[in-house]
Amino acid sequence: MSIFSKIKDAIFGHKSAPAQAQPAPTPQPAGAATGQAGTQVPPQAQAPAQHVDVEGVLAQISREKGNPDLNYKTSIVDLMKLLGMDSSLENRKELAAELGYQGAKDGSVEMNIWLHKEVMRQLAAHGGKVPANLTD
Repeated sequence: MSIFSKIKDAIFGHKSAPAQAQPAPTPQPAGAATGQAGTQVPPQAQAPAQHVDVEGVLAQISREKGNPDLNYKTSIVDLMKLLGMDSSLENRKELAAELGYQGAKDGSVEMNIWLHKEVMRQLAAHGGKVPANLTD
C-alpha cells in the first residue's frame, strides 16, 4: 500500500468521517433501456458521493489524542505523526516519488511544504473537502 493511500485511508476511514454515499441504481421500466431505432439510452448520472471533511477529521483525531502539540495543518511530518505513521525521511522520499515531486528529495523545507500541499490537493481530488488555505 502506498504512503498516500495510508494517509487517505486514515482520514477517510476515521469514525468521524461520513460514509461515502453510493446511491443505488435507479430501476428503469421495461422498454426504457432503448430509445428510438433501438439505440441505447445512457443511464442517469449518479449523485456524487459525500465529501469527507478533512480538516474536521484531523481536528477530531487531534482531540482524541489529547491535542498533541502538532502543526498538522502545515507540516507533513506532523500530519503523518498525527495519523500514527512513520514520518521518516525515507517515507517522505517515497511519498514524494508517489506524488511526482521533481525537486531534490532531501527533506528540505521546500520538499516538505510541497508534500503537505500536494497531499491536501490529492485528498480533495479523491473526495475530501479541504479548505483552500490547506492547498495553497
